[in-house]
Amino acid sequence: MNRRLLAVPAALAATSLLAAGCSATGGSVGTGSDGVTVLASFYPLQYVAEQVGGDHVTVDNLTPPSAEPHDLELAPAQARRIGEADLVVYLSGMQPAVDDGVESRAPEHVVDAVAFADLAAGEEEEGHEGEDDHEEGEDDHGATDPHFWLDPSRMAALGQAVADELAVVDPDHADEYAAGALRLGSQMGELDQEFADGLATCDGATFVTSHAAFGYLAERYSLHQVGLASFDPETEPSPARLREVGDIARETGVTTIYTETLVSPKVAETLAGDLGLETATLDPLEGLSEDASAGGADYVSVMRDNLAALEEGLVCE
Repeated sequence: MNRRLLAVPAALAATSLLAAGCSATGGSVGTGSDGVTVLASFYPLQYVAEQVGGDHVTVDNLTPPSAEPHDLELAPAQARRIGEADLVVYLSGMQPAVDDGVESRAPEHVVDAVAFADLAAGEEEEGHEGEDDHEEGEDDHGATDPHFWLDPSRMAALGQAVADELAVVDPDHADEYAAGALRLGSQMGELDQEFADGLATCDGATFVTSHAAFGYLAERYSLHQVGLASFDPETEPSPARLREVGDIARETGVTTIYTETLVSPKVAETLAGDLGLETATLDPLEGLSEDASAGGADYVSVMRDNLAALEEGLVCE
């Protein structure tokens, strides 16, 4: 099986931007009691900023625990914080309210993950075109899939971009930010290898999810994702889509339908019951639940839980 495993991006070793940024601003930023203030728009971006910035940054998240980031609305105080933060890390096109806030508040230092995530259009699932009762917006054919963070190999480039911009904001700690990006890249490389090893016998295996959040993970590890709904987890699948997914599950021998955290499992559980299948949970990591946060869970631990769920539920060789 062609794993297409990529080396950690060469950009992780680059330090020229860090050195160049040292003269861009004075060294006073980040010397206060709270360090450099970083505002992330949702959890995976928060994780990257925390890992890269370490003790020199204070990272806040615009999306609270257990909230659905796609539907985030900003209070006036949150919008003001976008303009006040030393650095804003967001993903344009993911959260319209954040896009509007960045445009209106015009923060001086911004990292837009779109520039580093190599986003792709979602693939059409079999049989969707021409369905009479297909609900508008249900599958979003050709829409850009924002869920890059579910492929750990795509996280390292974002970490380097955050380190580069932090070095401009706070040149006194540029070396520490560069080291943080290297650590993040190594961590993501190890996680990537864990997935490749754990799913080595699952080439071409089909898995059914509540919404189509796992396309990058599926592509990375040679799996086939079938989503009940589109990229937006709040979209309800039509009866035609449920029949279609049921047919795919029977044809491919699927044994498990994956529900998600932060989204009602009712539709997926009903379909699984109708088909006589098991259910398990995959976490799209758009945000951590309050219980997960309180229990010390983080990006890596949740991704390992996802791997265990896939190893248990997929039909592999």
